[in-house]
Amino acid sequence: MYKDNKLNYFRWSIGDRYDGWRLRKVDPMFAVAPFILRSRVDSQVLFEIKVPIDEIEDFIRIHKEEIPGLSIMHVIMASLVRLMSQRPNLNRFVIWHKIFARNHVNFSIAIKRSMSDTAEETIIKPYFMPADTLQDIVRKTNAELVNSLKSSQDNSTDSMSKLFGYLPDFLLRGLVYSLNFLDKIGLMPKIFNHASPFHTSFFLTNLGSIGIESIYHHLYEFGTCSMFVAMGKKTKENVVEKNGDIKAQKSILLKFVLDERICDGFYYARSMRMLEKILSDPADLLIPPREVFVDEGVGKKRMDL
Repeated sequence: MYKDNKLNYFRWSIGDRYDGWRLRKVDPMFAVAPFILRSRVDSQVLFEIKVPIDEIEDFIRIHKEEIPGLSIMHVIMASLVRLMSQRPNLNRFVIWHKIFARNHVNFSIAIKRSMSDTAEETIIKPYFMPADTLQDIVRKTNAELVNSLKSSQDNSTDSMSKLFGYLPDFLLRGLVYSLNFLDKIGLMPKIFNHASPFHTSFFLTNLGSIGIESIYHHLYEFGTCSMFVAMGKKTKENVVEKNGDIKAQKSILLKFVLDERICDGFYYARSMRMLEKILSDPADLLIPPREVFVDEGVGKKRMDL
């Protein structure tokens, strides 16, 4: 059963981490790849999808009263959580040449405390369950957002950053090196993992909120994040329909930077097509998925949810 935002399908065994299970049944190519492609920079691949948003905006207008604060970003987030419930290999990560299945789902989201050039940036990191509905996503995200936007209150990420910023260079260099090493062997203190924006299922940035187009953002070598997603601004263009008619259509561009070591290109391609299908009918996000799938690479019997 689910407990404390962890996917407790399996019992812990030697080689597992507190934030993920070691994959023991993977194709030999994936077992070897982390030794050849030694960093996320070596391994990152780029992908983009254009998402029509006319129907999504209609859906938001219909449900804005029953789901206060609902936005396109929430629909995107809920679609990504739903995608992971059906395509669990996307929630893997590579560290120290080993592949792990993450035992939770979370997002790191960079936000500005205000729209001023000099305003501080903060990062929220809400945790979700694979069976969460759109209502759950909005509630959990907005709760984190409200707390972080209070100018007098720092979240754990802000507090850790400020603490590190006060250290002299030689101490900071040694601390980061030590944390990186401890993370590689799975012994980094949980308090740092919880505060770190780099230990996450997805890193998401909504560039459309500041009126610019999406970008391909690099993956971070520190931490366990295997996917970076950038949302762009709304655009309008004329498209040709199947019957030959031309109509104006609004859309946003999603750009993904992915670690190719966690799953192959065919799995990624099918996952992106599924994401497009989920976004085409956001009403399905109002109810839990019929089934939550488990990463087959863990190689242990699934327990009842």
